[in-house]
Amino acid sequence: EIYPDKKTFCIEIGCGKGSFAVGSAKKEKDVNFLAVERVADVACLAHEKAKKAEADGELDGTNLRFYIGNADELLERIPDGALEMIYLNFSDPWPKTGYAKRRLTHSRYLTQYKRILMEGGELRMKTDNDGLFEFTLEELAASGCFDIYMQTTDLHASEYAADNVVTEYERNF
Repeated sequence: EIYPDKKTFCIEIGCGKGSFAVGSAKKEKDVNFLAVERVADVACLAHEKAKKAEADGELDGTNLRFYIGNADELLERIPDGALEMIYLNFSDPWPKTGYAKRRLTHSRYLTQYKRILMEGGELRMKTDNDGLFEFTLEELAASGCFDIYMQTTDLHASEYAADNVVTEYERNF
C-alpha cells in the first residue's frame, strides 16, 4: 500500500542510522525501499539523513520509507511474494546461549523471508561476526529455504565490492 506504483520493492531490516538505505535509494531511484529499525531514536537519525539527502537534491523522497518497530510484526503484514530483496546488514548477532531464535537468520525468519520474497527474490546479508556467519550458513542449509550463490569472507577484497553500498557500521569498523 505504501508503494502503489508496483515498482521493485525491497526492505532493509535493521537499518541503523540509514547509510545503506539512503545510499541505496539514491543509487537505485527506480527501486522502492522500506528501512526497518526497532529503536526509535536510531530510526529518527536515519530519517534525518534521508531528509538531508532530499534537501540536497540527492534523493527525491518517493522511493524510501521508514518503519519503526519489530521485524516480526512487519513481516506478518507483508503479502506473499511482495518483495524482490531483503537486506540484513550487520544484524545483532545475539551471541548469548538461548538467544538463537532472536537472530534474523534463524529458520523461523528464513521461512518468513521465503514467503514474502517473489520468485527469484534474494536475501542479502553482511556481517562481521564469525559466529553469526556460521550460524546463518547452518540455518540456510537446515531450512532449505535458500540457495547460496554469492559468498565471501572478505567483501571489500572481493568481486562484489564494486556494487557494495557501504553502511555506517561498515565504514566505521
